[in-house]
This record gives sequence, C-alpha cells and structure tokens, in this order.
Amino acid sequence: MSSSEPRVWVETIMGTVVSVHAYGTTAFVQDAETAASVACAFDELREADRIFSTYREDSEISRLHRGKITLDEAHPLVAEVAAACLDAEQRSGGRFSATWRGWFDPTGYVKGWAVERAARMHLLPLLAATGATAIGINAGGDMQVGTAPGSDWVWRVGIADPHRAGEVLAIMDVVDGAVATSGTAERGAHILDPRSGEPATGVRSATVVADSLAEADLWATVAIVAGDDLSWVSAADSRSGMTVSDDGRVRRWMGATEVSVVTHADSAAR
Repeated sequence: MSSSEPRVWVETIMGTVVSVHAYGTTAFVQDAETAASVACAFDELREADRIFSTYREDSEISRLHRGKITLDEAHPLVAEVAAACLDAEQRSGGRFSATWRGWFDPTGYVKGWAVERAARMHLLPLLAATGATAIGINAGGDMQVGTAPGSDWVWRVGIADPHRAGEVLAIMDVVDGAVATSGTAERGAHILDPRSGEPATGVRSATVVADSLAEADLWATVAIVAGDDLSWVSAADSRSGMTVSDDGRVRRWMGATEVSVVTHADSAAR
C-alpha cells in the first residue's frame, strides 16, 4: 500500500459524528483547497439537516408534516428525496417505507443520501488533485470512500461483531464505493417493519457494500427488516454483504447470490 500522510476532520452533524479522512502528500492534505472542500462537505450536511431533521420545528420536513407547506412549496431536495424513497419502497417490496405512518418521514434514508451527495459534490473530485491518494467520509460508521486513479490504496473497513462488544467480525476491502451497517446490537430493536409496525427481529446486524451510500444504507436496513428472507438481494444494487442473525449465523452474498452460511460459534453462545 502506498505511503501517504493522513489528515482527519471531525464534526457532529445530523445527530452523529462525521469524519473526513484524506490521504496523500503533505502538500495535498495541508492544501487550503482540500480544507475548503471538506468545509463545503460539512456545510452540505448541515443544510441537509436544516431541511430534513424531524427534531427541528423549523425544518422543511417538520413544516411539511404540520401542513405549513406543501411538497411543491418545500425545498427542491425534499421532492428529490421523496421520489427516491418511493422508488426504494417499490424496489424493496415494502420492506422500506418513508410514509407508512401516514406522513412523509425520510429519516431512514436521508442520512446515507446526504453523506453520499456531500462526498460526490465536494470530496471525491479532490482525487484528481496532484498528490491525492484517497479520501472518504464516515458518518456514524457508514462510509463513502474513493481512491485516486493509479493508486494501490485499499480501504479496510472493520465490521463490528454484534455479539461481542469491541471485537471485529470481518474486514471489508473497498477501493471505491460505500459500506453501511444497520443493526440492533447497540440501540436494541429500534428498526420497525413498515409492513406491520412491529420491531424487526431475527437479524442482529447487516452490512452492505455498494457503489452508493444511499443504496448501501437502504439495503442494510431492508436486511434487518427482512430477517431470514434474502429474496430482496436480487433487487438490491449491492456488490456484497453479510447478515449476522440473533443465533450467530453469518450469511454472505456477492451480487445477487448467497455464497456462504456459517455459524459463528462464539456469537451463538452469547
């Protein structure tokens, strides 16, 4: 792997810790244009929070929910996300829905979408700069990453063992793309099945690797909701992924094909 100097920027936005990681020559990572692009990415996320946060009374989503504005009157990005959520609901067979409660709440989709958008607008273009090796953004453990053309850099993303706190279950190697994990290990059964309104059970964690963080985040959530049913994988725009069930089974897939099922004995015993 190429020897490169790292630089990290960290902010708390959208209710989570967001970090940008740049690798390259000293001139690249310390360049004012690199720092300015990172600042723009953070600003983009703050704007997304201003528009989509359900915790802010003045957000576009909150005003839409209260009937103060219509979808046509809201910020154009609201309509864009609403269309993406409807498409996701159709492709997932209803395992994801932003409207199942009777109003539009894109919380389960918008973070991955916003982080990917900020990365594509402001961070990934930096890979064309002289001295750049790699750049990525991490939001609460979900990542959109890129590597400069001609570089041998590989992002090695550790996947936490949901049965054993503080331990790593697997490593995902990614050159360019996204990795997202959803699960119940840390926050309990907080993911609801929109088809029933009941907490999703059976799968402790799900990790998806895709070109797009919006897609990876979506399908990781779908995997939790789907439980033992992996039929959705054929419709997912994913490269690979894995689920870890409550009983310790680890299922992996590549493309649309399940490639392995193993029992993680230590996990199953806990």
